[in-house]
Amino acid sequence: MTSDRFKFLLLNIGHFLDHLLMLVFATAAALALSREWGLAYGELLAYATPGFAAFGLFALTAGWLADRWSRDGMMIIFFVGAGFAAIATGFARSPFEIGLGLFAVGVFAAIYHPVGLALVYEMAPRAGMAIAINGVWGNLGVGSAALLTGLLIDVAGWRSAFFVPGVASIALGVLYALAARSSPAQPRVSPGPSVPDAPEVRAIILRIAAITFFTTAISGLVFQATTFALPKVFDERLRDIAGSASQIGWLAFFVFGVASLAQLVVGALLDRVGPKPVFITVTAIQVLFFASMPGMEGWAAWVVALGFMVGAFGQIPINDYIIGRLASGGRRASVYGARFVVTFTALAAALPFIAWVHANWGFDMLFRVLAVAALLVLAAATRLPSQLPR
Repeated sequence: MTSDRFKFLLLNIGHFLDHLLMLVFATAAALALSREWGLAYGELLAYATPGFAAFGLFALTAGWLADRWSRDGMMIIFFVGAGFAAIATGFARSPFEIGLGLFAVGVFAAIYHPVGLALVYEMAPRAGMAIAINGVWGNLGVGSAALLTGLLIDVAGWRSAFFVPGVASIALGVLYALAARSSPAQPRVSPGPSVPDAPEVRAIILRIAAITFFTTAISGLVFQATTFALPKVFDERLRDIAGSASQIGWLAFFVFGVASLAQLVVGALLDRVGPKPVFITVTAIQVLFFASMPGMEGWAAWVVALGFMVGAFGQIPINDYIIGRLASGGRRASVYGARFVVTFTALAAALPFIAWVHANWGFDMLFRVLAVAALLVLAAATRLPSQLPR
């Protein structure tokens, strides 16, 4: 394996760990901590909110530092820092302490998306497929969070679910440092679109940017609600199918794993037909399946969940592809940072919203809200131009 391929592999594993570390608490809260600490699921979610706020807000700083200092250096800090923060979280003795630990995890985890995606975009000539492959790894991290946390809860307790990935992350940081020495990042000023003097072309670019950031914010809510709440949804609706934490983890992992493969299809289509028709298709899928979920239980609920996760995960590479096309190489990490501030600030805001809706109306109302949110994204996607400016 060449040094560039090894580095690409480590970047992909980093995306896997980034999402896994941010979602360990979701399964631990639903399946262990609510019973051990005697707190309601909604009460526990409040302690994860600062971590997700940090996950978004620190992305801009991380991107800025990467463009001005070192993208490889920032990736090493991500691996090692997130690993130690996860281990510290595993030692928490109270909800307040676990909240502090999750905040530290969020600070370091914020580095990955603006920096890692900028590196991934520049490492492959077919950017759509490279981003899609990287996205699959991230989504497998989402799915594995429920699976591995469930297994570790059953075998060794919830604390081990923070210890194990924390140690792995530190080890990967050492490997990345070695890989970076033999294949240092060389940011290039890429063929981001020049902005011609024609007012109509500038107007098109501004419209694309507005649509991208609007859909990014709404999609943040959808992504958080589906990934964070799914273990609890399955705990409530698949009781006749799954009777243990590990069984729920397996069912969630299968949904996340299969749905993540949609990103490979999306990546290939982005390189061939452009983002507009792909965007419209995946958001229409979300509207259909979110609207179908209320009242579903058992295997029917599991199948519908698979459907809306295909749509939700399939959408992820599209905005990243558009931003990569519009941003110049020297500023790409910073622009990705701004994108993820929007996304993960929406994620943080979504947590108290999910808790409030669940406590007052249950998950049926949440899925109706998500159907409306997906409909708004669909309407915005129809306003994209058929071809992006070059």
